[in-house]
Amino acid sequence: MEINKPVFNWYAIRVKSRSEKKVYADLTELKIEAYLPLQRKLRQWSDRKKWVETPLISGYVFVYISRKEYETVLRIYNVVSYIYFEGKAAVIRESDINLIKRMLGQTENEVEITIEEFKPGQMVEIIAGPLIGVVGELIDFKGKNKVALRIPPLGYTVLIEAPGRNLAPCK
Repeated sequence: MEINKPVFNWYAIRVKSRSEKKVYADLTELKIEAYLPLQRKLRQWSDRKKWVETPLISGYVFVYISRKEYETVLRIYNVVSYIYFEGKAAVIRESDINLIKRMLGQTENEVEITIEEFKPGQMVEIIAGPLIGVVGELIDFKGKNKVALRIPPLGYTVLIEAPGRNLAPCK
């Protein structure tokens, strides 16, 4: 007789404002695998500057759980809900979690993107550099050094620094 192994999936949970790190710590304490993508930013106060780690996606934490831990996650203080798609908690692909990790691990690139070659709404693929293979909908140009891409499976928009020569239209 074969014992059914629990199926684990990644889910995005919505948390109360400015409580991402606390929820992450609580999940870790309960031995629930979680991922909180953080980025370093230089913050300016009236008397000083300081590097701080802030969530990449404000109000979200990712959890890798089986059905058994589903309700446990919801009972954690400051957790609001799962992110739903078509009435069910949306499963996030492992490749999308890895994509976020790659984006955070990239080094800064000097970029110049020309609007003549790419139009908002167009599907583009990054064809060179540390984010090679990332496909998304071009949303906007943010200054001369960044593009905003909507990554379809997660439904959010990310600002990516990528030289224009590293983008190609999808066929």
